[in-house]
Amino acid sequence: MPRPKKYKPVRRHDRNIVGERVSRLRKDAGFSQTELAARCQVKGWDITRDSIKRIESGEREVIDKELTRLARALGVPIAALFER
Repeated sequence: MPRPKKYKPVRRHDRNIVGERVSRLRKDAGFSQTELAARCQVKGWDITRDSIKRIESGEREVIDKELTRLARALGVPIAALFER
């Protein structure tokens, strides 16, 4: 009988094209991941530092509504999240 395959999470970078840019904007603003999560929470988005880390690494998808919240927390226009 064949051995069952182990589950291996798939990184879907095609579903998160802003992660690297979020990281750069956050660092340029001088925020830690914890501080960015706190700024998001003040704006009404309950998100953790771990989720910010996963967004920045491309492991977590970012939906449209979250793009708006990230941009507001970073103090940038949404278009800035897509610049290279």
